[in-house]
Amino acid sequence: MTPEYEVPGATPPHKKRRTDESSPEPDRHTKPKPNKEFYASSRASSRSRSASGHSSSSLNRRSPSGLRSRSVSQSGSLRSRSRSASRSSTNRTRTESFSPRPRRATPLPEPRKPNYQPKLVLRGHTKPVSQVRISPNGRYIASASADSTLRIWDAATGDHMDTLIGHLAGVSCLAWGPDSNTLASGSDDKAIHLWDRVTGRPQTTTRKSAAGQERAPLRGHHNYIHCLAFSPKGNILASGSYDEAVFLWDVRAGRLMRSLPAHSDPVSGIDFCRDGTLVVSCSTDGLIRVWDTSTGQCLRTLVHEDNPAVTNVCFSPNGRFVLAFNLDNCIRLWDYVSGSVKKTYQGHRNEKFAIGGCFAVLDGEPLVASASEDGAVVLWNVKSKEVMQRVQAHNEVCFWVDVHGEVMVTAGQDGTVRIFRHSAISTPDDASEKPAVVEELPIRQDVKMGGT
Repeated sequence: MTPEYEVPGATPPHKKRRTDESSPEPDRHTKPKPNKEFYASSRASSRSRSASGHSSSSLNRRSPSGLRSRSVSQSGSLRSRSRSASRSSTNRTRTESFSPRPRRATPLPEPRKPNYQPKLVLRGHTKPVSQVRISPNGRYIASASADSTLRIWDAATGDHMDTLIGHLAGVSCLAWGPDSNTLASGSDDKAIHLWDRVTGRPQTTTRKSAAGQERAPLRGHHNYIHCLAFSPKGNILASGSYDEAVFLWDVRAGRLMRSLPAHSDPVSGIDFCRDGTLVVSCSTDGLIRVWDTSTGQCLRTLVHEDNPAVTNVCFSPNGRFVLAFNLDNCIRLWDYVSGSVKKTYQGHRNEKFAIGGCFAVLDGEPLVASASEDGAVVLWNVKSKEVMQRVQAHNEVCFWVDVHGEVMVTAGQDGTVRIFRHSAISTPDDASEKPAVVEELPIRQDVKMGGT
């Protein structure tokens, strides 16, 4: 006999009790519950889905409200960023609008054109005035004449201060020492005198054996003395002569240091560079030579292709160039390092006489000033070569011109020394060229000779 619970198709008793206890009997009107196989399959599928795509299931499990909050937060952040960006841009524009605008660079004022006007005519020399120089301190004017004398004038008032007598022939050149108290003069008597401006007498020697005695003239050249120049320190004096030689003198000892066989024709011009290490000389043989002061060696020889006679030469203030005055109506600016001509200045007359000029500086603008055989003075701009001013100074040949700032002085064949001053007020160009204006100027006549 088969047990009850073993009847095929029947439910075991414990199972039945559990079923009866756990759940009531299903109602006929309710839907049947899914079976266990369905749950197992659904759980497996859910696990596989979660394992295969956790991120997608997690997104699916998120509520629509979360998605909305995230989109709202993102849009809010974007809005806040745009607002902050707009605020920063407005702040920038405000700061830029309130910040001071950069000032435009004010153009530098154009340098004044030279406007030298005649002021004084100094009379006293009885023969042509060969050369005139302003002292380094700008207070004195010294003139050399063919009447064998030198005269010292007050640069401000034109008063005659002293007459230096001692040469036996015409005085052709002079040079100021850097202290403005020493004056050197060269003459056709082949001698060089050193003068004391304060006493108006030849300088005294400092040697113990002859202390207090007047210095003897410097002698050694065999022909006329034509040009002189002091070194920047004043301890060396260079001289050029018609004997074609350049001499270097020891000023303190009063003796010859070195003789340079410089040229094959008379030496017409000489100058020191600003540090005194170089000497430049020129001659009517057409050559310009640069020398080493300490060794006496010729470092450079400059010659133009036309080979015109050179009557005067000087270094530029910066020491890089040499200005040469030629007897072909030209003034040339040489670069002595490269040996080439950089500028050529024309507009004056110079064909017969040894006339001279200089560099000038007015309001920081460099100029070239030159005398002219037609009695005029011409000033050029160094860079542009433009004629900046032309002044009629003398009725005859103008031999020399020197410029010191706003003061210009000239020497002429008519025996006069003329002082010009720069005027800030411009005048018509032909105002200074009328002889009547010059003749109406105050004239200081001096008839005293010597130191009396």
